[in-house]
Amino acid sequence: MTDHVDFANDEIQKTQADPETAERFIAEKHIGERIRRLRLKKSMGLVELGKHTGLSASFLSQLETGRVVPTLRNLARIAMVFSKDLSYFFESEPTAIFRVHRAKDRVRLPQTGVEPPTYTFESLGFMVPDRHMDPYFAEFIPQKEGEAEPKAHVHAGVEFLYLLSGELEINHSDHHNKLVAGDAVYFDSGTPHSYRCVGQTPAGAIIVTVHQPMQAQPQPARNQAVVPNGTPRPTLNAVPPRTNGNGNGSEERAESTF
Repeated sequence: MTDHVDFANDEIQKTQADPETAERFIAEKHIGERIRRLRLKKSMGLVELGKHTGLSASFLSQLETGRVVPTLRNLARIAMVFSKDLSYFFESEPTAIFRVHRAKDRVRLPQTGVEPPTYTFESLGFMVPDRHMDPYFAEFIPQKEGEAEPKAHVHAGVEFLYLLSGELEINHSDHHNKLVAGDAVYFDSGTPHSYRCVGQTPAGAIIVTVHQPMQAQPQPARNQAVVPNGTPRPTLNAVPPRTNGNGNGSEERAESTF
C-alpha cells in the first residue's frame, strides 16, 4: 500500500504546474514594465496613479519593479485608468528583429529567366520573415563578344547599389552611367533599368531593394482634356503602357530579384 501511495504522489507531482516555471511565465509578460510604460506615456506619477486606482504608491512601485505580482482585481483597476483591456498585459510583445546570415549558409543563384545569366546573387536577408527590404550580394559576369545586351526590367519601389569591385554600367531610362569600385547609385526601380559588366573581371555589388506599390499615372476622366475655354475635347493620345524597350508594347514584368 505504501508503494502505491508513493507512486500516486509521484504521478500527482508530475501533473502539477512547476512553481518556478509559473514564476518565469509571469516574469516573461513584463507586466510591471508595461504598467510603467503606460504611466510614463501619460506623464503620470506613482502618487497620481495611486489616487486613480486606490492603490498605494509604494505598492505600485513594487509592481513596476517586479517585486510583487498583481491580482486580477488590482490589474483591472490599472487597466481601466489607461483604457486598456486585461489582455493587454498578457499579449506577447513583439521582439526586436536580429538575424545573422553566415556566409556558409547562403546560396548563390543565377539570374532567373535569362540564358546565359548576366549575374549571380545571394540573398542577405532570407532568414527575416516579412522583411521590408531585400539585400543582396550580386556578382555581374563580364559580357562575351556577340552576346545580346542585358534586358531592361522594372519592379515596384526603389533600389540602391554599392559597387564593391570591378566596373559596371547601369542604364536607367535615358541615363547611362559607368560605375567603378566605391561608387553608389540610388534610383526608382519602377523605371526600366539594366546592368552590364564592362570590365575584364566580375563586378561585385551590394544591392538593396525596397518594395513599394507603383503609383498609377493620373489620367483625365473619360479620356478627355480641357482646353482654355473650359470646353472638353477628346484626348488624342492616351498615356502608353510601360514597355520593356523592345517596341512590342507589352507590359514589363518585374524580375524575381532586382
